[in-house]
Amino acid sequence: MNLNRDKLIYTLGTSTRSSEEFIKILTSHGVEVVVDVRRFPSSRFEHFCQEKLDDLLSEAGINYVYLGEKLGGYRRGGYQNFTTTSEFQMGLKKLEEIAQNKRTAIICAERLPWRCHRRFIAVELEKHRWQIIHIIEQEKEWPP
Repeated sequence: MNLNRDKLIYTLGTSTRSSEEFIKILTSHGVEVVVDVRRFPSSRFEHFCQEKLDDLLSEAGINYVYLGEKLGGYRRGGYQNFTTTSEFQMGLKKLEEIAQNKRTAIICAERLPWRCHRRFIAVELEKHRWQIIHIIEQEKEWPP
């Protein structure tokens, strides 16, 4: 597959990953900034709670940006309908601005992208000519 590395965004679910596995996946893909699109940036795994996650990423030399207020899931009327709103479009624009300057991965809690709102964000990004790679595991990706 011929990837446009200038317009590439990864997606990744935190799921039940260890902090070591999570960082290894990000660094092996050259990720420079993580954009958190969880509506509620907490987890039963302490290392994925917002403040701890920011610290973990910082220690690995990766920037952290929270866009869950603009792009997070659980929207009244469904997420697909939410993608037509100006709030979503503003969040998407911010995400694109970040990704134009640094290798970016968007994260949420679900391991599989077809089970969460990352798939809808990816569809909208593809309309803007972004290449999306959903990371499932260290050596397993799903390019839609």
